[in-house]
Amino acid sequence: QGQFVESGGGLVQPGGSLRLSCAASVSTFSDSTMGWYRQAPGKQRELVARLPSPGSPYYTESVKGRFTISRDNVKNTVYLQMDRLNPEDTGVYYCNYGIVPRQSFWGPGTQVTVSK
Repeated sequence: QGQFVESGGGLVQPGGSLRLSCAASVSTFSDSTMGWYRQAPGKQRELVARLPSPGSPYYTESVKGRFTISRDNVKNTVYLQMDRLNPEDTGVYYCNYGIVPRQSFWGPGTQVTVSK
């Protein structure tokens, strides 16, 4: 069993920044590729970024150059630094395994709203 708990979301103006955190209660964290996902209103959940351990990050095209994924394998935490946010980034953000997400491990997510 395990779970991921996200935090750090909020309301921000276009051009602003947020830093999301995900605390992972899984035994395989340090060896696993971790990912951040988001679900925009009326859309399916999509992968935003993933980070192997070790390895190089992957970003979906729309966030390249604006988002940075990182991790702390001692704290079992993965982060998503989001800069130059725009309204299209609005949604609920989740973390999970970055290759094959575990369905039973989805957490509550954290809401990000980008609006004037």
